[in-house]
Amino acid sequence: MNVKTLDFCPLNTTKARLLAPYGLDETAVQRTLAELMTPCIDYADLYFQTSRSEAWSLEEGMVKSGSFSIDQGVGVRAVSGARSAFAYSNDLSPTALHQAAQTVRAIGARGGPPVQINARSVKDQKRGHRRRDLYQNTDPLDSLAASAKVALLERIEHMARARDPRIIQVIASLSGAYDLVLIARGDGKLVADARPLVRVSMTVIAEQNGRRETGSAGGGGRFDYRYFSEAVLARYVDEAVNIALTNLEAQPAPAGRMTVVLGPGWPGILLHEAVGHGLEGDFNRKGSSAFSGRIGQRVAAKGVTVVDDGTLPKRRGSLNVDDEGTPTQCTTLIEDGILTGYLQDMLNARLMKMPLTGNARRESYCALPLPRMTNTYMLNGDQSPEEIIASVKDGLYAVNFDGGQVDITNGQFVFSAALAYRIENGKVTVPVKGATLTGSGPEALKRIRMIGNDMALDAGIGVCGKEGQSVPVGVGQPTLRLDDMIVGGTL
Repeated sequence: MNVKTLDFCPLNTTKARLLAPYGLDETAVQRTLAELMTPCIDYADLYFQTSRSEAWSLEEGMVKSGSFSIDQGVGVRAVSGARSAFAYSNDLSPTALHQAAQTVRAIGARGGPPVQINARSVKDQKRGHRRRDLYQNTDPLDSLAASAKVALLERIEHMARARDPRIIQVIASLSGAYDLVLIARGDGKLVADARPLVRVSMTVIAEQNGRRETGSAGGGGRFDYRYFSEAVLARYVDEAVNIALTNLEAQPAPAGRMTVVLGPGWPGILLHEAVGHGLEGDFNRKGSSAFSGRIGQRVAAKGVTVVDDGTLPKRRGSLNVDDEGTPTQCTTLIEDGILTGYLQDMLNARLMKMPLTGNARRESYCALPLPRMTNTYMLNGDQSPEEIIASVKDGLYAVNFDGGQVDITNGQFVFSAALAYRIENGKVTVPVKGATLTGSGPEALKRIRMIGNDMALDAGIGVCGKEGQSVPVGVGQPTLRLDDMIVGGTL
């Protein structure tokens, strides 16, 4: 199948897709913004979006479901002080846009000095501006025929069952989305982005002597389905099967305080949950984060440097621009153990008098933007993974996690290990099942004693939830040694 890579300026394409068919143009957009920008309004924007998405799933040896959806609409926002008025519509007609703007204008609250609309044309705004291309302008849904998508899932089924006769069930899914967004801002700028996103996920069930265990794996990013080659699928299958078969032999996990070694890559989800959310601007402006008011203070052990980077090419959490039209960037949050910054959107950066970081994100045009993570990870240290393991007399080696939860106000977290082993006398020994890590994110950062030189990012499976909104994210870290951690297991 021939796949067409669209070589275009997203701004021209999104205007053609989101404005022109509905009788809208730049003049109508600017007129709506001018209508919103009354003296009591600090800022306003319009967020246009059209989205095509699909999902296919296989279970019990056959593709049982396939879905396809198209959604489009516009979100209209006005900000006054710390308050936001918001309305959205899936009707892109001039009448619907005007009605949404009238609803939002009724906010009526008093704010600070208004931001004046810049009347320069879009052409002038673009002059001297270099467009960023972190991912191809490709609609992933068109990169494979429907029959090839079914065949891909069936291939996963066959590969997994061929690995070991103890694999009795395979569940696999394939999903893709293509979003075009157009952001008209109160400062006169018009910004666009074209965003592909794909993912493969699988879970296998293994059975032995009446005992059943599961293993999951997958990956994806901002590219098309052609990424999922035979070698890539084999890697996912091997990981899922290995977890399931290893856990068939696993012993009950020990419990108590002990040294814990975290593997590289996906275990960075602990960093994301226990630390990353606490560094988002809204929580810190409101004083509800364990990190509020602590910039310049030591919050982690020496050598710990954590960044949030939305500029990594083709990564799941990356964006050319955030959902307010601000270019994404690499923001250092913690440097050598010292807290250096927070993740900001326009509202919180303005109220906190801090710089924008390009971290405004929203699930869709139906939602308000919030300061959110993109790809959050810890930088390398200088020790090898082998040195770190060898340094532990008795402890736990957590290779993979199922997930967890955290209380932002105090940083308390609970995480479940999907794959873990005992460490005895500096060697990885028997696998263990049922291990959970409990503690405080800020305290865990201070308990880091060794940092590996093997930093890895996850395979591209992360989904982050906040205030009912889900967005794709990335995580990562090198191998870490944390001392005196609380492990829940079997006493």
